Amino acid sequence: MSDDLPTPARPLKIGTRGSPLALWQAHETRRSLMAAFALPEDAFEIVVIKVTGDQIQDKALREIGGKGLFTREIEEALLDGSIDIAVHSMKDMPTVQPEGLILDCYLPRADVRDAFVSPRYASIADLPQGATVGSSSLRRRAQLALRRPDLQLVEFRGNVQTRMRKLDEGVADATFLAMAGLTRLGMTEVARSAIAPEEMLPAVAQGAIGVERRLADARTAALLSHIHDTETGLRLAAERAFLARLDGSCETPIAGLAVIEGDSLWLRGEILRPDGSAAVAGDHRGPVASGPEIGRALAEDLLGRAGPGFFA
Repeated sequence: MSDDLPTPARPLKIGTRGSPLALWQAHETRRSLMAAFALPEDAFEIVVIKVTGDQIQDKALREIGGKGLFTREIEEALLDGSIDIAVHSMKDMPTVQPEGLILDCYLPRADVRDAFVSPRYASIADLPQGATVGSSSLRRRAQLALRRPDLQLVEFRGNVQTRMRKLDEGVADATFLAMAGLTRLGMTEVARSAIAPEEMLPAVAQGAIGVERRLADARTAALLSHIHDTETGLRLAAERAFLARLDGSCETPIAGLAVIEGDSLWLRGEILRPDGSAAVAGDHRGPVASGPEIGRALAEDLLGRAGPGFFA
């Protein structure tokens, strides 16, 4: 293995988006590999790649192409050999990778909860009638509309810093962010409260970092196997199978969370109408190794109960 390790003369190139959070994730992947193999920092090169999703901020994702807008250019660089691995927020990842690429390495998952963020109010319950809430997430918007149909919902895109600035400018009274992102950026004080999954089920794969590679690259596969977190992989196998059966684009509000309890995996899921007028939720349990089957079974259950045309 030592002959195949990255060196300053032949560094492993790590592709990432350029936001502060994306860079933190790339640096964490580098740190994990450095620690696993006692390698110097200059045995790795962080390659920042501009993606369409970061360049178009004035439209909803569902209007311009969905989740792939955060991955397309990075995956193209991976396929053409410009980079060796790509680091992603897993909640942004489509359920199917381009031919020749694979996602089989996950870092330990962080806090899965959503954070309620507001300059003036401590929680969703404290928002006054008619308050304005900004969010780019169709899931969060539908969940909020279901619980508080009196609120005004506005499109709210951008990285953490951009969204905080919009709040300061009075564009909205509150927004939501992922607790995992705030924790990684050292900004947990921004959250007025963390929302329990029982109150607001998070996005599939929220809090997880994935490392994508070329399927045929055995050298990189061997490297990444040393930093892969098995439990996170098992949980995401169930959640992403659930998402894949339901559609998994940015056009359907879907929430899901898998938890491992001993030898058992517990998967909760929720689907909502885009306008928040109705929701169907449920859960399935089974052996940990049967995660994908559990995910597909729960999806079939919810679809059967929702009936045709539920997402229309």
